[in-house]
Amino acid sequence: MIKSLFLFIFLLFIGIAPATAAVAPDALARSVTDEVLAALRSDRDIQSGDQKRAREVIESKIAPHFSFASMARLAVGKNWSAASAEQRKALTAEFRALLVQTYTASLLLYKDQKIEYRPLKLAPEDTDVVVRSLVRQSGGGEPVQVDYGMEKTDAGWKVYNVKIGGISLVENYRSTFNAEIRKGGIDGLIATLRDKNRALVAQK
Repeated sequence: MIKSLFLFIFLLFIGIAPATAAVAPDALARSVTDEVLAALRSDRDIQSGDQKRAREVIESKIAPHFSFASMARLAVGKNWSAASAEQRKALTAEFRALLVQTYTASLLLYKDQKIEYRPLKLAPEDTDVVVRSLVRQSGGGEPVQVDYGMEKTDAGWKVYNVKIGGISLVENYRSTFNAEIRKGGIDGLIATLRDKNRALVAQK
């Protein structure tokens, strides 16, 4: 469920072009949702379980609209300040790869979810906002609150955190990462993530 919803959040940002950088983050999400879902429903390769096609979609159309450096910083937490520039770069690269590898398979599980956005008060000087929404499942049941932490960058608004039902998916990695750092330091965590990514690739 959690993976499926995180994937759905990825999907909302397919097709965002640089020209949309000046659009308010909530308006941007609303404007692309219908187009994104229509395109996904018509992609027969993804519907047939083509993981290569799913990865291509994530790499080319989804990943560019997430701030993986900020996501890695949140996941590592207080230990981020102890990491060198090289280590931060490696952590970001491996964490990005982990997310892409993990959620490629989830793209194949997409169903007909619907999303409703809450009003957003955005001041001209704001550079960090939370876009709040409700995700309604096609089979009914209680809607799930999903909040997107978004930051304004030179390349436009980017997602750096996601909370589902109040739980941060990025920060959820923190306890595991801290345990790895206690055992082997920052380099130990990098090595663990690299090994995990290699194992995920080998499974395909």
